[in-house]
Amino acid sequence: MKRFVLALVAFVGLGAPLCAEIEIQDVTSPAGIDAWLVEEHSIPFLALELRFKGGASLDAPGKRGAINLMSALLEEGAGDMDAEQFTVATESLAAEFRFDADADSVSISARVLTENRDEALALLRKALLEPRFDDAAVERVRGQVLARIESDTMDPQSISYRTFSNLAFGDHPYGSSVEGTVDSVSALTRDDLIEAKDRVMVRDRLYVSAVGDIDPEGLASLLDDLLADLPASGAPMPPKVAPALPGGVTVIDFDTPQSVVTFGQRGLAMDDPDFFPAFILTQILGGHGFSSRLMAEVREKRGLTYGIGAYLYTMDLSDMLLGSVATVNARVGETLGIIEDEWQKLASDGVTPEELDRAKTYLTGEYPLRFDGNERIANILAGMQTAGMPIDYVRTRNDKIRSVTVEEVNRVAAELVDPAELTFVVVGKPEGLDLGQ
Repeated sequence: MKRFVLALVAFVGLGAPLCAEIEIQDVTSPAGIDAWLVEEHSIPFLALELRFKGGASLDAPGKRGAINLMSALLEEGAGDMDAEQFTVATESLAAEFRFDADADSVSISARVLTENRDEALALLRKALLEPRFDDAAVERVRGQVLARIESDTMDPQSISYRTFSNLAFGDHPYGSSVEGTVDSVSALTRDDLIEAKDRVMVRDRLYVSAVGDIDPEGLASLLDDLLADLPASGAPMPPKVAPALPGGVTVIDFDTPQSVVTFGQRGLAMDDPDFFPAFILTQILGGHGFSSRLMAEVREKRGLTYGIGAYLYTMDLSDMLLGSVATVNARVGETLGIIEDEWQKLASDGVTPEELDRAKTYLTGEYPLRFDGNERIANILAGMQTAGMPIDYVRTRNDKIRSVTVEEVNRVAAELVDPAELTFVVVGKPEGLDLGQ
């Protein structure tokens, strides 16, 4: 039965409309729960996406990792069903649920067939309102989380990003891993998990999207049945924070033939008037494809790496211009020097009209390709809502990109790109670095 569902999801992707053809409806339930809906009745299937804003950043003091562990346990038994019974019931209905936590949200994804929708969502309701957090399940999933934490301590990429985040954000939740530490996760109790759920899974930070075989009236009823009994409010959001990057190079000694580098500086929020010029700017600097400056200079001309990229990393409470690269230890100094040069050229000289045209063509051309299935559309709509985008964003986005001028991009380059703030974290045994810079 599950193989059929996976095949169905793939088929739905083949028949999904392009973004220009998507009609998004704003639905409000009798209990006041809002959702965005795209009706698609050609296949008897519904993708439902729930986002609780705040995510793992709402961990209680001293309980780092509680929301992450709690989220992983929501499918491990609910109501009168233990973990095995809940799994069997879910699979018997050909339903699929996913529960995830990151720094900004707890995400719950449901994929259900129309014929089984009521029964499947009744199961999901149990998971949201009556998770069991049985001792055996807690210890099993805790062990999995602890194994990942231990593994990350031996992974250069994880070490590099974690160190960079700590440099940027310090004691703010963004400065530490959502998974917590071995000590913090080991100490979590069942009461901590219940508190973690009540801190984040509440109606006043809930965003919902639905794509598939349902009409507005049906969705409104579904929303109240599924979500109206959640608590009204939870823990206060942490404050916004500006990345406090010191500039220069931080080296973490690690015995590996290839160094991993995270680099970046402050970024720009999605609601900033200059976001689209900055977005295009970062595509030219280090975006997808082989035409970006960093890819051309670091890989194509010198063969220093397989891949390098830089992008605007927008978060709910802060924003960065972030990049990464890996290269052999002997050529780390050369690689970092090229990145610094490109940062300086961008700040002082800006971009050319030809680069702008190429970036616009790529960014406007690839956008419709993202809307290739009910599940992906539901994810996009939920992300739009949590980012505060208007409901017509999918129709206006490409026009906003096309309207950006080279003068706007170059003004933003001069204001945003800051070589003095550019910070590198290198994990490995790098050579050729001037650590006195």
